[in-house]
Amino acid sequence: MAELSRRRPTIRDVARLSGVSISTVSVALNTPGSASPATRERVVRAAAELGYQPNATARSLNLRRAGSIGLMVPDLSNAYFVNIIAGVEREARDRGYLLVVGATDWQTAAEEQYSSLLRTQRLDGVIVSSGSGLPPASLLELVSVEPVVFVDERVAGFDGHFVGVDNRRAARVAAAYLFGLGHRRIGIIGGPLGLWTADQRLAGYREAAVAAGLDPDSIPLVHGDYQIASGSRAAAQLLADDDARPTALLVANDMMAVGAIAHCRDAGLDVPGDLGIVGFDDIPTASLMTPPLTTVRQPGRELGIAAARMLLDLVDGREPERSVTLPADLVVRGSALPPKGGV
Repeated sequence: MAELSRRRPTIRDVARLSGVSISTVSVALNTPGSASPATRERVVRAAAELGYQPNATARSLNLRRAGSIGLMVPDLSNAYFVNIIAGVEREARDRGYLLVVGATDWQTAAEEQYSSLLRTQRLDGVIVSSGSGLPPASLLELVSVEPVVFVDERVAGFDGHFVGVDNRRAARVAAAYLFGLGHRRIGIIGGPLGLWTADQRLAGYREAAVAAGLDPDSIPLVHGDYQIASGSRAAAQLLADDDARPTALLVANDMMAVGAIAHCRDAGLDVPGDLGIVGFDDIPTASLMTPPLTTVRQPGRELGIAAARMLLDLVDGREPERSVTLPADLVVRGSALPPKGGV
């Protein structure tokens, strides 16, 4: 060890200390899934004891990889997407990759710009959470040249690798909960037109209405853009007529539910006394709101981990499942009660 203290430890030193071959050390450190857990643990412990640091440039050249992946999300102000980023980053870091993140602010032009930029960078693959649901030309080119995984939002024309939840079933459960409380006059604040998640959630709401014996076409609907201000505007529109005011609102994401509750407060309406509200996502602040928001819990961090795992398996030459669906369950809190008078 005295000799090692005078020079930088090498992969050969790690192999000698851990009792495995140099090639096994390389596999254990660079492609963890290809080595047994016991071997990887022994190699990692030896590397830590010696203070061995792989040469990132040499490693990427040997593996013909950049050692970095990209992630495109629509909104950094929405904690749901921040959770997805955290999941992707954790899995990427655990497998020795750097993460590059870009936010598109729900703009198709920004998605085009980021797709073009990511295509020209030295990345091993890209994860895309679309804010438009549209396939920009640069995204088409990106998919043709490197591995791409879509998370949360499907994009028209792409039948590629995808990680998400069963939005339709989860929305159906959320709506059935309100119908089960006795609500019959329900309004819907839907997501943006053309987004797969918004379409799936709306379909789930409508299916629950049919199951409750209601005409889904009679349910008032206003589309928002998944942001707070649009939730407030949509609620104002749905609640404008006091004589036909809904007793509850189904809101296609929590950010818009925050806006809807804010409008109710400004309009002197009590939630849940005068109006029940159910959201979708379960962002961290949902449980801290007044009242705490009943909502569908999406496992954002787990979605990010699963998407990164899928992408990095593709990078490593393995073929993962093309589609992974994680559970999304209703979390009942305090924002919805049976309607006043039982109507």
